[in-house]
Amino acid sequence: MGRLLRTTLLAAGLAFGATSLQAQSLADTLIAAYRNSNLLEQNRAVLRAADEDVAVAVASLRPVVNFAVDAQQRVSNAPGQSDALTMGLNLSAEVTIIDFGRGALARDAAKAQVLATRQALIGVEQNVLLEAVSAHLDMRTTAEAVALQQATQRVITQELNAARERFELGEVTRTDVSLAEARLAAARSSLAAAEGDLAVAREAYKLATGVAPGQLRAPPALPSTAANLQTAQDIARRTHPSVLEAQQNVTAAELNAERAAAQRHGSVTGSASLGRQFGGSGTGDTTSATAGVRYARPIYQGGQISALSRQAVARRDAARSGLHQSVARVVQNVAVAWANLEVASARIEASQQQVRASQTAFEGTREEARLGARTTLDVLNAETDLLNARTQLLQAQAGQQLASYNLLAAMGLLTVDHLGLGIPTYDAEAYYNAVRNAPARSPQGEALDRVLQSIGRQ
Repeated sequence: MGRLLRTTLLAAGLAFGATSLQAQSLADTLIAAYRNSNLLEQNRAVLRAADEDVAVAVASLRPVVNFAVDAQQRVSNAPGQSDALTMGLNLSAEVTIIDFGRGALARDAAKAQVLATRQALIGVEQNVLLEAVSAHLDMRTTAEAVALQQATQRVITQELNAARERFELGEVTRTDVSLAEARLAAARSSLAAAEGDLAVAREAYKLATGVAPGQLRAPPALPSTAANLQTAQDIARRTHPSVLEAQQNVTAAELNAERAAAQRHGSVTGSASLGRQFGGSGTGDTTSATAGVRYARPIYQGGQISALSRQAVARRDAARSGLHQSVARVVQNVAVAWANLEVASARIEASQQQVRASQTAFEGTREEARLGARTTLDVLNAETDLLNARTQLLQAQAGQQLASYNLLAAMGLLTVDHLGLGIPTYDAEAYYNAVRNAPARSPQGEALDRVLQSIGRQ
């Protein structure tokens, strides 16, 4: 019977391997997740909104030109006065000449926020890819668990048939047959539960990747990470998107604190206007033009400027503390991921030894039962131990794969580019370059139209 179990599992493995030539690889799963992620699309739009903040800041440094048309109808019943209709056209322009650096600081702060948002997008990309890895591994593990349960059910069915034959010959009692029947019923229940887990894993895969799973290929060799824990933590300090995002948030907060402090200096503005009045009470059409320069600064605003300055400084301090906390959290996550990978690797070695020992025990118990030295219950228990050992080995292998990708994510390296998936990635620079100078209608505006069309937003 030991040969039967090995033959059944080998046949299932060969069938699985034959179809795996056309099966989806882990890289295919990751590519599908990257291309179909709604979460990535959402955060790309958030990044484009941050890009527009730079355009808004740039626009605030430029002249403001307004055009106005007004009309007035005067109705009078006073002696000597008649009704009159007047119309006026006015073209005015105003520009900030000196703002003591506030506009440039606002623009630079917006740029820093763009860089922070880009890192946040990379963080989302890592999460999306890690979910895809987990979904791929769960799908394969549950599918193989179903295959194991099916093989076990067939073996127990053979045990039950053998127990019935031996009962007819008087070699065993009715109790042995009932034990085999009970164990077969339990195997059917376990198979139903495994099939339910497979259905759940299939839906999780669809959510993570946007496509239904086909036959999934075994994962490749473990990705390379780092030689030791210290190296992994050093890499994470330099490359993890959470750390880089926090650094840019500190830069933006410092610039905003300087901008708030410069608010008390006021500003110098220049203005010009050109007007034309039509109609009136006998004066005819008139044209007027004005130009001027104005300096204004706040003297007293009820403490608002001081409060805003203190608020900006407090936010700067909060951003600095957030950076320190982000680094500490990233370093801790790397250590945890490293420990989990070591545990998973050790668990695989132990599980392999357990499978070998359980296989030997099952074959020995089955042979001893044939000679009358063991009972049917002993055989069934040995078979259950073998099933549990094989299941634990599957889980340990999937756990090692997931732990290695968790470590990559903790180091900040779980990205399409680092994994070398060989697909076009979202160009965060394209939209920014098209809008950073606040185009309206110009060659830059046409470039923006092309970018929008390329991402399907027009």
